[in-house]
Amino acid sequence: MHFTTRPTLQGTFGMVSSTHWLASQSAMAVLEDGGNAYDAAVAGAFVLHVVEPHLNGPAGEVPILLAPAGGEVRVLCGQGVAPTGATVAHYRALGLELVPGTGPLAAAVPGAFDAWMLLLRDHGTKPLADVLKYAVAYAEHGHAPVENVGATVESVRRLFETEWTSSADLYLPGGKAPRPGELLRNPALAATWKRLLAEVAGAGDRVAQIEAAREVWRSGFIAEALIRQARRPTMDTSGERHKGTLTAADLAGWSATYETPATYDWNGWTLCKAGPWSQGPAFLQQLALLPPELPEYGSADYVHRLIEGCKLAMADREAWYGDAAEVPLGQLLSADYNAARRDLIGDKASYELRPGSPGGRTPRLSGHARVVVTEDPGFDPMGAGEPTVAKPTTSPVPGEPRARANDPEVRADGATRGDTCHLDVVDRWGNLVAATPSGGWLQSNPVVPELGFPLGTRLQMTWLEEGLPNSLTPGRRPRTTLTPSIALRDGVPVMAFGTPGGDQQDQWQLHFFLAVALRAQVRGGLDLQGAIDAPNWHNDSFPGSFYPRGMRPGSVTVESRMDPAVVEELRRRGHDVTLGDPWSEGRLCAVARVPETGVLSAAANPRGVQGYAVGR
Repeated sequence: MHFTTRPTLQGTFGMVSSTHWLASQSAMAVLEDGGNAYDAAVAGAFVLHVVEPHLNGPAGEVPILLAPAGGEVRVLCGQGVAPTGATVAHYRALGLELVPGTGPLAAAVPGAFDAWMLLLRDHGTKPLADVLKYAVAYAEHGHAPVENVGATVESVRRLFETEWTSSADLYLPGGKAPRPGELLRNPALAATWKRLLAEVAGAGDRVAQIEAAREVWRSGFIAEALIRQARRPTMDTSGERHKGTLTAADLAGWSATYETPATYDWNGWTLCKAGPWSQGPAFLQQLALLPPELPEYGSADYVHRLIEGCKLAMADREAWYGDAAEVPLGQLLSADYNAARRDLIGDKASYELRPGSPGGRTPRLSGHARVVVTEDPGFDPMGAGEPTVAKPTTSPVPGEPRARANDPEVRADGATRGDTCHLDVVDRWGNLVAATPSGGWLQSNPVVPELGFPLGTRLQMTWLEEGLPNSLTPGRRPRTTLTPSIALRDGVPVMAFGTPGGDQQDQWQLHFFLAVALRAQVRGGLDLQGAIDAPNWHNDSFPGSFYPRGMRPGSVTVESRMDPAVVEELRRRGHDVTLGDPWSEGRLCAVARVPETGVLSAAANPRGVQGYAVGR
């Protein structure tokens, strides 16, 4: 048995793990009401829009991995594309070198809503009204917000009060930010969903109503309000007011899509990820870069190998991943390519960005990709992106944080870090789903007053240079950091997992997965909670994905719970180690199923005292 903060839950009926207890319990209520994992996931996701508005929203995006019982693992892509008018030339003509981190110029076609509708239509069993009722109730009648909602609002208070006044109307009523223990309501959002349900009620059966809802989003009153907002001049991170490029035709012409996952086989496991429009294959490359015999789990050599392998995979992500050019993924995951890349790993920490040459191709990077920062790598005064660097421990008491880990960083200039959410479900029939909803944060764009939620900002991840895999390109997806996972054992789906955390996601997930795969089991099942609770770490030795980008060569941030001898040895090997708070690295959720017995399990991250797993 390993130290854990909570038990790994086990049962046979259903399990949910998410980054907020209300989403977990709402999804569980759907399972209790006879719904399947997909019904439950949709209900939980819409609750996340309400209770974690600083982390995601309906006009954001979501990659969903689903493993239907007895079926093939599929990717449901809820990442919208760049609008037709979102060209490099247009942004350059505005005097921009980077896509702003906030505001309508950063908005892709909203993708999350349509993806959830497709999941419900094709794999769910419940009517739309049955899965939306939980979100409607929390929006209309209120919920007690977590501390980070108010802290995020406070960090952008000046912006809301002077520029984004529709956001101030919702999140600063009477000049007061949301506070724990006091109800936070979003009547506009509740009214949006109630009007949507009223408009589709007469459309016919369950599927016809869902299809009608998709049309309302794409071309009805919701679309009209989104377009009006996109055309309003809005202050963004450039310090100027800009209109967006999103049009009615962009909204009407896009749909979420199903795809085949990218996969990699490792020691009897098969890991499934979204394709190279996401960060997902970087997880697979990190597995491919592991040596045939791993060093002892948790040792300095083990941590060193994982850090150095991550640097190589992320350098390849920067040079080769994206949706604007063909990606040589087969070669990037091939044994020969990764054997040669593995030989680059020495005993000392590398401070170089070293993309490879799959198939003899010459890597090309953005001019901004090698920008080195000495402090926080890439957060603007208006909260542009997800976190990439943990705060160092400043507590006078060794091993104890001064502030609770994972409070949002708030700087003197008003900067705040966005983040994201995660949700996993497994039901009694063996259906699995993993999803990482994000974008459309309250600090990304002004709230659309008629709707109760803002546009997203995912285009900030593209480059304003032609000819790169991740160049801003109309009709193409920005390369996202979002990367949920499904793992198969001997060809059978057994585990769904994922985490918020921007560029950290596939670092934390790799460490979690290896902890599951390499350490002892508990009660006859996978030690999910022990693997989540194990000390975690990340590095920033590669270009960050969020405005204004930047990298910190050689940096490694570890939880201060890590063995001091390991930390000392990492420093001896040249790693620039920052000791973070003891519980600051990772936001993991996970559910699993043992095919032989039908026993289900679940676990959730204790960091930030917010995530929760439920089940029976």
